Amino acid sequence: MAAPALAPGAAAPASVSAPWDVPASQASFLAFDFGLKRTGVASGNRITRTATPQATIRAEGDARWPQVQARIAEWQPDALVIGVPFHPDGAAHDNTRRAQKFGRQLRARFGLPVYEVDERYSTTEARSQGALDADAAAAAIILEQFLRGLP
Repeated sequence: MAAPALAPGAAAPASVSAPWDVPASQASFLAFDFGLKRTGVASGNRITRTATPQATIRAEGDARWPQVQARIAEWQPDALVIGVPFHPDGAAHDNTRRAQKFGRQLRARFGLPVYEVDERYSTTEARSQGALDADAAAAAIILEQFLRGLP
């Protein structure tokens, strides 16, 4: 299981474990497990602290944005959550920066708060649980991890 880590827009080390500073008014969330070819999606809420996998977005580059926009329009979340991968030792790598860029783009395009979660091993965990859509299941794992960190 991945450890809780980053606050909105922060580039803190993966060892940070304090909960996110999330206003109580933010109750519904849409989470993304960003990938170059596939982006897992999950919806969830603060009340039940559960997440439900949604269909994975299978698109690259700018082709993913209309699908992201459609999901945000459908679910009307109060905020967004993205998984940010790190090496096992906590070091950043190319996909770390790509996921953080995706988060900045989400914030700029949709004007919603974006929270980053250290998502090390989320896809591995999803696969070990037998998920048919590992990307969507990983997004749900990321979102539930985030929700558990809320007061």
